[in-house]
Amino acid sequence: MGKIKEKAVCLVSGGMDSLVSMAMAIEDYDVCMMHAYYGQLTQERELKAFRDISAHYSIDKVMTFSLSTLAQIGGSSLTDPEIDVHTGGLVDGIPNTYVPFRNAHLLSAAVSWAEVLGASRVFIGAVEEDSSGYPDCRESFFRAFEKVVVEGTLPGTKIEIVTPLLHLTKTEIVRKGIQMRVPFELSWSCYKNNEKACGVCDSCILRLRAFEGAGLEDPILYEEKG
Repeated sequence: MGKIKEKAVCLVSGGMDSLVSMAMAIEDYDVCMMHAYYGQLTQERELKAFRDISAHYSIDKVMTFSLSTLAQIGGSSLTDPEIDVHTGGLVDGIPNTYVPFRNAHLLSAAVSWAEVLGASRVFIGAVEEDSSGYPDCRESFFRAFEKVVVEGTLPGTKIEIVTPLLHLTKTEIVRKGIQMRVPFELSWSCYKNNEKACGVCDSCILRLRAFEGAGLEDPILYEEKG
């Protein structure tokens, strides 16, 4: 009889980064998948990706939950229909797709579930080195959040926030995923569309560049490739 694995909660948006992060967790942990919907433009498509990925890996411990407060707050082109998603190339600074303090909301829910499950890790596929520059994707943010976890959970609780992709480039993430045979064709990164990826939002551009850098064709369909 094999050793019983510790539990880990994996936040999975349905995008390629969270997919690779979860695949890495599966190697060492009993994975429980978690997905949030918060009024984002591609909410239905991301949920489909999440479900397809959970089925691919035969993971039955899954949770989807609402962060509808983020849609009410607005301030992001992903949640406010009055703000157009930026297209036409990457911008200097933080793009309007930034959802204010989103990762804090996601991690709070994941840590709550981890505490109930007795899980020792929360995995999140954040990328700092080669991304859109969101402030809640910085290593300093995650290390600070770990201190909050210590202060705000039951005595003796030990939950580590694991960010295995944080300092990788997007191309390195693609290569790692290919090595691990992750189903990139099931993932979804586009911020705008639910059928074919737009190819011109910053998420699509970063994804396309990553596959190009790895010398590979992205397996999902695009309207155009910016």
